[in-house]
Amino acid sequence: MFKAKKSLGQNFLINPGILDKIIAAAELDKNDTVIEIGPGTGVLTKKLAEQAGRIIAVEKDRRLIEGLKEKFKNASVEIIEGDILKLDVGELIENSPYKAVGNIPYYITSHLIKTIFEKWPAPEIIILTVQKEVAQRITAKPPRMNLLALSVQFYAEPKIVSFVSRGSFRPMPKVDSAIIKLAPLRQSRVGDHESKDKFFKLIKTAFAGKRKQLKNTIGLEILNKAGIK
Repeated sequence: MFKAKKSLGQNFLINPGILDKIIAAAELDKNDTVIEIGPGTGVLTKKLAEQAGRIIAVEKDRRLIEGLKEKFKNASVEIIEGDILKLDVGELIENSPYKAVGNIPYYITSHLIKTIFEKWPAPEIIILTVQKEVAQRITAKPPRMNLLALSVQFYAEPKIVSFVSRGSFRPMPKVDSAIIKLAPLRQSRVGDHESKDKFFKLIKTAFAGKRKQLKNTIGLEILNKAGIK
């Protein structure tokens, strides 16, 4: 029996109904290429392979690689050993359209989302299973906006597909999860790289407690519209 590594944040989905919800949210067909983040034991990978044309499954845990390659040796699944945060995804997908799907370790959530939006070619859709509280923070609207919500919503429209009870995983985590769907915006909210940098500097200043300074610079009304209290 495979023993999950706590240091890698491994909690494997065992609920078939939740797997089906992930697949449905990804809106897959046989023309799709999918980057799967952390296939684990391959339960979700199998369902992805049934619906999509090509699966590139990136797994960090070396102990799982041989079993995954054996399990999918006759399928259109490529198993890559590596850290998803460090790989050149553009090279993996060879500039073709793709979707990103994964039941991810909680501890990489913010870093992974930032990496996808800032370093990867834009995916058509992103489906992730994350901590419930984080999903709620990402999808927050004014007046409850936070730095994570503003950062993610700069790049995409987020939606919670379904909540997932902790009993749907083994080993069982201490918190519930949620399936989150991120639909990348076709057009940037700002015109150029310099404007983007200014935007992120602005919101980081706002959430660093420098509201009085911001109020004097850009006005109270703009802050309120942005959901910054």
